[in-house]
Amino acid sequence: MTQSALIEKYNTSAPRYTSYPTVPYWDNDNFTEAQWKESFIKTYKNQKKLSLYIHLPFCESLCTFCACHKRITVNHQFEVPYIEAVLREWQMYRNLLREAPVIEEIHLGGGTPSFFSPENLKELIEGILSGSKVSATHEFSFEGHPNNTTEAHLRTLYNLGFRRVSFGVQDYDHTVQVAINRLQPFENVKKVTELAREIGYTSISHDLVFGLPFQNTEQFEKTIRKTIELSPDRLSLYSYAHVPWLKGNGQRGFDENNLPSAEAKRQLYELGRTIFEENGYTEIGMDHFAIPSDTLFKASQNGTLNRNFMGYTNSQSKCMLGLGVSAISDSWTALSQNTKSLDEYIDLTKNHIFPILRGHIQSEEDMIWRNYIQNLMCRFETDFSLNDLSQQQIKQLLALQEDGIIQFKDNMVKVTADGRAFIRNVCIVFDKYIRQTGSVIQNTFSKAI
Repeated sequence: MTQSALIEKYNTSAPRYTSYPTVPYWDNDNFTEAQWKESFIKTYKNQKKLSLYIHLPFCESLCTFCACHKRITVNHQFEVPYIEAVLREWQMYRNLLREAPVIEEIHLGGGTPSFFSPENLKELIEGILSGSKVSATHEFSFEGHPNNTTEAHLRTLYNLGFRRVSFGVQDYDHTVQVAINRLQPFENVKKVTELAREIGYTSISHDLVFGLPFQNTEQFEKTIRKTIELSPDRLSLYSYAHVPWLKGNGQRGFDENNLPSAEAKRQLYELGRTIFEENGYTEIGMDHFAIPSDTLFKASQNGTLNRNFMGYTNSQSKCMLGLGVSAISDSWTALSQNTKSLDEYIDLTKNHIFPILRGHIQSEEDMIWRNYIQNLMCRFETDFSLNDLSQQQIKQLLALQEDGIIQFKDNMVKVTADGRAFIRNVCIVFDKYIRQTGSVIQNTFSKAI
């Protein structure tokens, strides 16, 4: 089957599998806060290390490609009340553990973490670390906007133990930048990247997005070449997820006819992957590339790469706590998400109430499928018990093999090099909830390609 035919066949809605089950399939009716707390405590006690994701939702302007939960404002008076709320939530979890937690990871995501002043970020991180222990193998990271990340931001966070920073580049073409409302010259990215390296950051990542309006191979190659000039340690080449139906989404700021076709979009990715590999980067997971000296590359080589709501990580912690509005937590046997209302989040924490909106308690069967999907997303292969598979699943795997997407033999599935474009389609075969409904819930996920 030709590449065009494969794209036409498999370009269906599919989850990105940062969790399993994915949020739309959580069993909220049978979830309780007490169960979540019990699971969180038990997992931490077994692990004795904790990953923290802190959601900082504010942005000064709306990027029309973004589907993240954010609050658009130029009012920086929100900073202090929000940080105080996050620290109150953190203290509630500290009280649950009744011991000084060992922190393995901190990731500041958004929104725009660099919206906050260096002084307020220092207040936040010092509040998190006060009375806590830091793992000897810790990794602290943050997402920085090249237009507003200053030397003070970089030095302040470096002095607090941060060694990883990710800069959102998206695309350098002016026409594309106007369409997505993200005017960001190359000089800004170059300046902040070189400054981070000079200060001592050991892992600098650049995030690119393919499938944006007005993108084509000629102009996107220029973006890729400019990115290579700056030699980031990691590269993310994200597929633009067009989900304009989501509440609060700004993805109606351009004409959908200006988006590249599925086939043209895939050509953009193949172009990026080819150039990255020619310049020493290895594809370590879906959309992610790294140089051999980077910890993600090493984790992919020794089979310890993991994936959670923060993305790919080399941490072995199975206890990930999300702090902040809309943040998602994962104790491996349970999942929870905070309220998406900023005002409600602040009010609940003021009253010492956990700001949990919904959640899911994992069944034994959930854990089986989760492991298979995790293996596919992190290692492009999984072995399994044939007893776990139905005849329908075996039929689906054989069809994927016939199309050259996987190699399927006995109890092993290996995704081929050409099949990595369709990794989300492969994972769907192991998704119990999609199998039960017979199809993906409409207007839920972006397209697989």
